[in-house]
Amino acid sequence: MSDLFVELKTPNGKTYKQPRGLFINNEFVKSKSGETISSTNPSDESEITTVYAAGPEDVHVAVAAARKAFKDPSWRDLDSTARGAILFKFAELIEQHRETLAAIETWDNGKPFSVSLNDDLGEVIGTIKYYAGYADKIHGQVIETSPAKLAYTIREPLGVCAQIIPWNFPLAMAAWKLGPALATGNTVVMKAAEQTPLSILYLATLVKDAGFPPGVINILNGEGRKAGAALAQHLDVDKIAFTGSTATGKEIMKMAAVNMKNITLETGGKSPLVVFDDADLDQAVKWAHVGIMYNQGQVCTATSRILVQEGVYDKFIEGFKKHVSETSVVGDPFKDDTFQGPQVTKTQFERVLSYIDAGKKEGATLVAGGEAYKNVGGKGFFVSPTIFTNVKDDMKIYREEVFGPFVVISSFKTEEEAIQRANDTTYGLGAAVFTQDITKGHRLARLIEAGMVWINSSNDSDIRVPFGGVKQSGIGRELGEAGLEAYTNKKAVHVNLGNRL
Repeated sequence: MSDLFVELKTPNGKTYKQPRGLFINNEFVKSKSGETISSTNPSDESEITTVYAAGPEDVHVAVAAARKAFKDPSWRDLDSTARGAILFKFAELIEQHRETLAAIETWDNGKPFSVSLNDDLGEVIGTIKYYAGYADKIHGQVIETSPAKLAYTIREPLGVCAQIIPWNFPLAMAAWKLGPALATGNTVVMKAAEQTPLSILYLATLVKDAGFPPGVINILNGEGRKAGAALAQHLDVDKIAFTGSTATGKEIMKMAAVNMKNITLETGGKSPLVVFDDADLDQAVKWAHVGIMYNQGQVCTATSRILVQEGVYDKFIEGFKKHVSETSVVGDPFKDDTFQGPQVTKTQFERVLSYIDAGKKEGATLVAGGEAYKNVGGKGFFVSPTIFTNVKDDMKIYREEVFGPFVVISSFKTEEEAIQRANDTTYGLGAAVFTQDITKGHRLARLIEAGMVWINSSNDSDIRVPFGGVKQSGIGRELGEAGLEAYTNKKAVHVNLGNRL
C-alpha cells in the first residue's frame, strides 16, 4: 500500500483503507509541500492518522483540473439525463459504503454512530438522489414580447465552484453543495474542514466508480487560512460556497471580491425558541431538547435561546431539566444508548467551558451541567449538558454563539416582548414558536427575523425545503429547488424576427 493510503480499524471494528492524499483529477496525490495535518479522535484524544495538507500550489492545480473538466465535452456536453444517472450511481455507491462512512464520521467527529448512520448518511444519500432527479429538469423560459422578437432564457452552470465545508456535519454539508452544483453542470473544488478530513476523503474513493470524468470533483484537505484563503482569492474560481462561522464568512466575502465571485454563505446563529402559555408543554420540552442538545449542540440552527412566557416558565424549566437528565446520555459515541458524544476538538471543548465560566460570572443561574464530563479513563472532550436560567439579554451567553450543549432560558410577559427579544440579535438563521393558537403561530412566523421558522418543532429541516439565513447568518439558500439557483446563471437570448432599422 502506498503512502497515500493507510489501513485503519474503526472502534466498532470496520477495517478499511483510508486515503491520505488530495483528490485531484480522480486520483489521490501528495501535497506539493509534503505538509500534513493530524486527525484526532475526540473521544480519547488519540491521533487517528495524518493527511496531506494543501497549500496555494495544490489549490491552483485542483482549480486548473476543474476548469479543464468544465470545458471538456465529456462533462460540458453530457446529456442532462446521463448527468443525473451519474449522480444516482454516486448515491447508490454511498449507500453501499454507508456503514464505513458512518463509522469514519463518528470516529473523526465524535457524533453518535446512530446519528451518523441514520441521520447524516440518510441525508447524504437523499440529497444526492434529490438533485440527481433535477439534472434533466432545469429549464429556461420563453418570454412573450412581440411578434418581431423571440426572447428566451437559458440556465447555464457558473463554472468552477469552490466549496468549503464545516466539521459539524462533514458529509451532509458536502452533499448539500455537491448535489446542486453537479446537477447543473458545474465542476467542484471542495475543501474539507481540517478538523474532520477523513470521511470526505473516503467518499472521494467512490467518485471515479460513479462515472464522473476526471476533474469534475476535486477534494482538498488543508487549513482554512492557507487552502481556504487560496480558493477564496483564486481568479479562476467562479463561485464560493461556505458553511461555517460568521467571522470566517466575512473574511471569505472580502477575499471573494477580488473577482466578484458569486457567493453562498451559511454562517452562525443564536436562534430563539419561544414558548407561550398555551403551548403543549410536553412537546415544547422535547423539541427544545432536540433543538439545542442534538449533535453535541454543534448545530448552526440550534435553538440556543429559549424564551418562555412567565405563566409556564417554572414548569417548563422543571420539565426541561428532567428531560435533559434522562435523555442526554453522554459517553462513547459507538454505544447504542449514547445521545451525546464529545465536542469535536479540544479548542471547541475549551470554548464551551469558557462560556460556562462567563455565565457564572455574569450572574446567571446554573441549573444543570456546567463542567467537563469525566468519561471512562478521563480522556475526551466531553461537556455535561448545561442549562442557565434567569439570563439577561445583555449577558455574553445570551448574545454569542457557543456551539455546544449549552442553553440559556429567560422569561417574557407579552407577545410583543417575545418578538422584540427574539429579533434582538445580529443573527437570523432559525427560530421556533410553540403555541396551540395557529393564528398566533403564523403571525410570529412572519414577524420573527429568520430564514426559517418552525411552528411547534425545532430544527425540523427537510432537503426539499430551502435552508439559509438573514442578517449575519448568511447569504443565499441551499436545499430544495432554491438550492439550484445558487449554481446557475440565467442567460437572456434575443432573436430578431423582423425588426428592420
